[in-house]
Amino acid sequence: MKKLVFTGGHHTSALEVAIALQKEDWQIIWFGHRHSLWGDSSDSAEYREVTAAGFKFCNLYAGKFYRTYNPLKLILIPVGFLQSLLLLLLHRPDGIVSFGGYLAVPTVISGWLLGIPSITHEQTVVAGLANKLISYFVKKIAVSWPESIRYYPKDKTIVTGLPIRPEIITASKSQTRNLIYITGGKNGSHVINKAVFSALPKLLKKYQVIHQTGFRDIKIARSIKHANYETFDYDSAKAINSIKEAAVVISRAGAHITYELGVLSKRCVLIPIPWVSHNEQLKNAQALSSQAIILPQNLLSPSTLVSSIKSALALHPVPLNLPLDGTKNLLQLIKEQFT
Repeated sequence: MKKLVFTGGHHTSALEVAIALQKEDWQIIWFGHRHSLWGDSSDSAEYREVTAAGFKFCNLYAGKFYRTYNPLKLILIPVGFLQSLLLLLLHRPDGIVSFGGYLAVPTVISGWLLGIPSITHEQTVVAGLANKLISYFVKKIAVSWPESIRYYPKDKTIVTGLPIRPEIITASKSQTRNLIYITGGKNGSHVINKAVFSALPKLLKKYQVIHQTGFRDIKIARSIKHANYETFDYDSAKAINSIKEAAVVISRAGAHITYELGVLSKRCVLIPIPWVSHNEQLKNAQALSSQAIILPQNLLSPSTLVSSIKSALALHPVPLNLPLDGTKNLLQLIKEQFT
């Protein structure tokens, strides 16, 4: 039985691949973060979903360089390297599969020092800071978007597409005409939620709204009683159904949601996180130019949100023909490199 360590910042894609490998009797050990935010005691969506799938989860206390000024967080950088080294010595995997993010850096480099081979997968349109760094230490780099190839060594890089949930691939193109789905990611976005709460009196006159808030604002959302308003913290099945049925999706512009919206040719209003590395969310949003209204966070308000939805409904999406077999392609690459 082959044993692999999975790690990285985009666990939704990684989980699709890990589950497929598990069915073929590969052993997967997950290096991740149990808590999403500094000082937060709540279990992250990553921890909940990975452990629910039956994988061993190792909580990695790693720090990151990018825009980190807290000395306590900076101390976690060497801690993460030491912990990764010890965990890899303990488990002795045959290989490491990275999905980018700051947790991948100590894991991949520690693996390289121990002679454990790695591959990494890039989800975003541009090169993430972590993936750019570990590209020197991995055997292969898989990318989701064809335009991402230029950021990495050509002899190492292959376009696989993004592993996405099968329910998205088989989704019907039908939608509910006046349904708006609002999401801020699995943990929600307080900035988006605040604008939505203020805009609801206008929105609910014209639209049916499904609002995924994350855990921080769910109490406020549940206090709103209206026939056209439905809310939930986070639920993968509800999220998928809402994305499929919505006429317009309001979201951040993370790698996974952007790719899924592109596959579905779904009209959307995208509010990129402005402080992410290399402005990658803005670049993700720009890849959906025919189907997305980009609303910068500094211009977000109840009125701009309402007007952006109206503008999005008038768009005519052009299909992007993105690869739909990302999981299959990445599985093939893993087997080629680790068997």
